[in-house]
Amino acid sequence: MPELPPIETPADSRHPVYDAVLLVSFGGPDGPEDVLPFLENVLRGRNVPRERMLEVAEHYNHFGGRSPINEQNLALLAALRAELERRGPRLPVYWGNRNWHPLLTDTLREMADAGVKRAIAFVTSGFSSYSGCRQYRENIAAAREAVGERAPQVDKIRVFFNHPGFVGPMAANLRQALEHFPAADRAAVPVLFTAHSIPSSMSDGCRYVAQLQESCRLVAAEAGVTHWQLVYQSRSGPPSQPWLEPDVGDAIRDLHARGVRQLVVAPIGFISDHMEVLYDLDTEAADLCRDLGVDMKRAATVGTDPEFVAMVRDLIAERAWDLPNRVAIGTLPANHDVCPVDCCPAPQRPTLPAAGRPGGPPG
Repeated sequence: MPELPPIETPADSRHPVYDAVLLVSFGGPDGPEDVLPFLENVLRGRNVPRERMLEVAEHYNHFGGRSPINEQNLALLAALRAELERRGPRLPVYWGNRNWHPLLTDTLREMADAGVKRAIAFVTSGFSSYSGCRQYRENIAAAREAVGERAPQVDKIRVFFNHPGFVGPMAANLRQALEHFPAADRAAVPVLFTAHSIPSSMSDGCRYVAQLQESCRLVAAEAGVTHWQLVYQSRSGPPSQPWLEPDVGDAIRDLHARGVRQLVVAPIGFISDHMEVLYDLDTEAADLCRDLGVDMKRAATVGTDPEFVAMVRDLIAERAWDLPNRVAIGTLPANHDVCPVDCCPAPQRPTLPAAGRPGGPPG
């Protein structure tokens, strides 16, 4: 990948139009007593039977009733604060979640109390979809309405699927995963890039699949991988409702049937190792591979990789200082800064209760 010039403070733009940064994420339970209230928040209005919710709760019980996403967001929060202090813009960074504490409404109220008037939001989802983009904007709007006239204006920055600060760390993690296998075998080891499945009615109204395919292509090219496939995981909804396929488990079975015995799974649709990664990949997919006799290695997510944290800072800087350059690589342009009114519409809800995991891309 060619070296790109760093985004530094422009001499005539030292006073950004924003006075705070807001990190926005999905949220997760902090202990066993939080699991059911958290799931009730996620599933509110979706007519999911309680027995199904209890089944999902068992996934969290495998990990002591605690989701790792909150600690991972705290780590990203600390790293981003340090990066902004070092390189600017020197803005305070707040954190608010869609489904668990700190909830967006509480965070926006805290920001209003601190005198924040306009904030720039980084959402922990790199791809455009209703669940990964528009719904977060709706959550922010609802939180602002709850706070009232004092609520700060909040502008969401663009998704980063084709930014070198995301592609580079993902490619490095993929190369490291491939080192698990003998050098003579690596060129032939297939890679399954995974992302959260969404309903077809949702994907039809957004560029989720196109962005994922482009990101996979860019990461594979930089890592020197030629055998790869985009697959999906963590689907929910009744079997009668079409969702994006193939499922990662079905893809593993298909590769096994074709004689594959070595495999890398790379969760490109997730930026940290939260529950969908730890349970659906490190537990379910790993168990399946073990039963089939397939040696599976899971690539790491970007987490708080310094290059990724620098990317978040650069996305903030380009918007805060209204810089004309929008860094992107590959064949697709940088995504828009301001979402159109009709961007990423909500999917049609099934009339039957959900039969799988709740939610879409968690971010």
